[in-house]
Amino acid sequence: MRWRPRLSHTGLQDLLAVAAIATAVALPVVLLSVGGGVSAHERAALESAGFEITVSASGTHGIGGAHALGDRIDRLANVSAASPVLSQAIDVRGPTGLTEPALAEGVLPAPFLTTLGPAARGAFPTHLDLGDPMDAAHFANGTYSGPSAQKILLAAPIAAALGASVGDAVTIQGGTNASNAAHFVVTGEFGTPSGPLGPVAGFAVILPLSDLQLLTGSARVNGTTGALIDAADTVEVSLTGATATDASAVSRTANEIRALVPYYGVSTLSDEVVQLDQANSVLTGFYLALSATAIIIGLLFLTLVLLRRVESERRAIGIRRAIGIPRAWIVGGLVARCAVLASTGVVLGVFGGYLTIAILQQYGTGEVPAIAALAVFNPRILFELGAGTVALCLASSAVAARAALRLPLSEALR
Repeated sequence: MRWRPRLSHTGLQDLLAVAAIATAVALPVVLLSVGGGVSAHERAALESAGFEITVSASGTHGIGGAHALGDRIDRLANVSAASPVLSQAIDVRGPTGLTEPALAEGVLPAPFLTTLGPAARGAFPTHLDLGDPMDAAHFANGTYSGPSAQKILLAAPIAAALGASVGDAVTIQGGTNASNAAHFVVTGEFGTPSGPLGPVAGFAVILPLSDLQLLTGSARVNGTTGALIDAADTVEVSLTGATATDASAVSRTANEIRALVPYYGVSTLSDEVVQLDQANSVLTGFYLALSATAIIIGLLFLTLVLLRRVESERRAIGIRRAIGIPRAWIVGGLVARCAVLASTGVVLGVFGGYLTIAILQQYGTGEVPAIAALAVFNPRILFELGAGTVALCLASSAVAARAALRLPLSEALR
């Protein structure tokens, strides 16, 4: 007859206690690692941006007089480039007649390229073939009466979807009125690199700011005859040389821009980094609070296991007390057992959290694999989490130790 090992009732209790602690630890490991990784990714993106200051306004396309504002900011000391950007949903019809929705970015070609960060710059040609680098000829001092180059850049995905290539003509329509559609020639593609959360550019197009303003009714009140609007969503400002990394110079320039546009919002990327760090701290507290329930349940289960162990070994405990073994030794045995169970649970929990993230990265759907890939396993945070859990477990062993020392010898030896 083949011998099969059997798990004792005591061993089963220990196994369940370890499983409870491991489950309690695995949850915060997953939350803190993924949350911290996403926050670190966003922080790195901010710090590597090609601009240091952003001007924004409330409402849809809230910045008015964007061309003139860009010129005024350009004239400030330490400013390398001021790039107004207008974002608008449009429809693009390719040479085969297929139409795709896309996000259009209206820009001033030269400043836009200057304010791109290193990662984004790699997605674009070294020169944006969109006609006048400053979009001044077509804008024509707000009359929009100058010649338009009628050139456009397509992101690689939408170019493939439309079957369009460099030299082809595409039709852009901004809104429901087909009479506002305009024809453009594709002069380049962009968006080939891919980032952790997906491609740098998807279904997007880049064209001169004045062209997009006319297509979407953001140029003048009545086409080209009414009051000037010249709208944009943001103005991104890059600084020169070492000034870009000098916090006091960035702050001083931001204050100069605020004096130009007192009713617009002016923020620095350093402010955004601080806000991101504060948000991450709040989220970390939320993750820990969410995990606290699982940890409390694990501690309660471990305490019950230790109390059950004291009950099952009360005769042995009574004998040790009767022959004069110091109480500290009896308590030490319980604490050591608790430490072994808790430490085993913590190690398995950390490994389980890592394994969970690896599984999500490999077999998750949608954006889950990309987000899981951003996870950062910070040794200090994991050590503090494990040490804190073990410390709480050791504190719970005091309940079992108190029960062992309060056993009446007459009851224990019966």
